[in-house]
Amino acid sequence: MAAKTGDIVIKKYANRRLYNTGTSTYVTLEDLAEMVKRNEDFTVQDAKTGEDITHSVLTQIIFELENKDGQNMLPIPFLRQLIAYYGDQMQVVLPTFLEQSMSAFAKEQERMREQLSAAFGKSPIDMMNISAPVKLVEEQVRRNTEMLQHAMRMFTPFPLSKTAGAAEVDETPAAESAKKDTGLDELKEQIAAMQRKLDSLDK
Repeated sequence: MAAKTGDIVIKKYANRRLYNTGTSTYVTLEDLAEMVKRNEDFTVQDAKTGEDITHSVLTQIIFELENKDGQNMLPIPFLRQLIAYYGDQMQVVLPTFLEQSMSAFAKEQERMREQLSAAFGKSPIDMMNISAPVKLVEEQVRRNTEMLQHAMRMFTPFPLSKTAGAAEVDETPAAESAKKDTGLDELKEQIAAMQRKLDSLDK
């Protein structure tokens, strides 16, 4: 049975050793990672000051796991975006968004595992049929995007006004037609240029 929040206290000493007060044994970051996977909640405290340092220790566990070969889960674009949000006004909204996203994803994980098992547990041909799990992930991404957009609207309830003196965008049918004509002309020119190059190679 999973422990409740605060039931397990891990003390971290100056020598970086971690002590599980529940089992009266020293543990490692890998041990704490396994406790998380078993849904055993714990609090990490500085042995000297009593300060709650759970956040920093969990972050350290993620760092250690990300540096293991073949275990990278955080894509580089995501890491870049995450870093960019520090100090930004959206930093207020992002933690709640990420927490809700992970919670929603966790609720769907059993369904995903069942579908992945069905897709990969049969013949080699069946292993290639992973459209259902992929669609499930795509649906979750869509929901997360909608959630973030909703959070942004709540954070910025009033639409941003247009910059003074900025040119109005012409959205008339004539303007749209002109855009399409321009794009078509550019495409024709590119094709003609490629044809000229081919002709020159034949000579």
